[in-house]
Amino acid sequence: MIQSRSIFEIDLYIVGAAVALLVISVMFVFSSGVTATGQIASQEYIRQVIWAITGLIIMFALTFLDYRVHYRLALSFFLVLMVVLVFTPMFGRTVSGARRWLGIGQFGAQPSEFAKLAMILLLARYFSDRGEAVKTVKVFLVGLALAIVPVVLVLAQPDLGTAMVYVPVFMVMAYFGGARPSHLGFLGGSILAVGLFTVLPFWAEHLTPRSLPLVEVLTDLRAMRFLLLGLGVALALGVSGIVFTRRRLFLWVTYALSIITGAIPLAYLARSVLRDYQIMRLVVFLNPNVDPRGAGWNIIQSMTAVGSGGPFGKGFLQGTQSHYQYLPAQSTDFIFSILAEEWGFFGVLIVFLLFAVIFGRSLYIMYLARDRFASLAVAGITAMFVFHFFINVGMTIGIMPVTGLPLLLLSFGGSSIWTALAGLGIVMSVYQHRYQY
Repeated sequence: MIQSRSIFEIDLYIVGAAVALLVISVMFVFSSGVTATGQIASQEYIRQVIWAITGLIIMFALTFLDYRVHYRLALSFFLVLMVVLVFTPMFGRTVSGARRWLGIGQFGAQPSEFAKLAMILLLARYFSDRGEAVKTVKVFLVGLALAIVPVVLVLAQPDLGTAMVYVPVFMVMAYFGGARPSHLGFLGGSILAVGLFTVLPFWAEHLTPRSLPLVEVLTDLRAMRFLLLGLGVALALGVSGIVFTRRRLFLWVTYALSIITGAIPLAYLARSVLRDYQIMRLVVFLNPNVDPRGAGWNIIQSMTAVGSGGPFGKGFLQGTQSHYQYLPAQSTDFIFSILAEEWGFFGVLIVFLLFAVIFGRSLYIMYLARDRFASLAVAGITAMFVFHFFINVGMTIGIMPVTGLPLLLLSFGGSSIWTALAGLGIVMSVYQHRYQY
């Protein structure tokens, strides 16, 4: 049954918030291109206007397109994007040492951005089709494998920041899809353990005056083999305890030991493939003054810009950090720093409220969704927005490592804007078709 509703009944809250953020984006992309002498040194704002307008067209087109079309096309969309990602490192344009872009001349696109939506739609279809079977290990691992495919292909570019988005989005979708908390906890714990064991030797090398025994074990192959042997024996005893006593204590001990045992060799492998600049980003996250004129420069200048804004800011086009070109990638990664410097705390609060409207309305639409696919698709898109927001804002104020993730709808870049607005179009399609069965 289909209840009669106007085709123009769209979520005006999301539309208003998105348009307001795009206007602010154009303003501060323009500001980022103005020098200390008042000259316009960059025409990026013109391209941003074009991307914003075309992105809005995409958003409204997807709003009025029945979201169930995405269910039927999810697998094809995903496979096409994976093929494109395979060819990107081979034929893509090199920017800042990475091949992330495909295009001709000045026109290019970043396929890894669109691949986020492709993964979200495929996972929404996969989990919605499995019903209660999502609770099984098999279904959970297959879903994880679908998320890992783009992660591996994006890391090959290499683009660590973008690759980081896929797994948290998968975890959110798996949670709302009905996955067991123990499965999610194991994956989350493993990620945290691998991250900790990966960066601990670098932190100890640059930030502590003396060597730590644990660090020596993590970096010496012979010592690591003995440690893994001991952990293997402990795991065997834990499994025996589960089998013969059925006590939950042994179950949780084995659970924790499994995470640690798997994380140690994975962390060793991660350290072997990390590049020098990625290592230093992880180090200066804790103390930017370790390398104030190198890897720590971005964080120091960004925190200076944000802190100097005060309650009301220095005024539009009156910022110093950006106009003296102290902020690298100031129209992309650190556009929030310019906004905070020129508009201050109250300007930041306005931006936060606009994002809160998008997050809140998206969660409300997820609640209204009439089918499982729609609900999971909205959950994944919302998770993508939230993760980008917290990582980007966090790195500009020094509480997150510099990853290169854009602030969706604000940072300069056509691929990120189109991806964000396409995602909102799908969310609003769920809202617009919420009365259809």
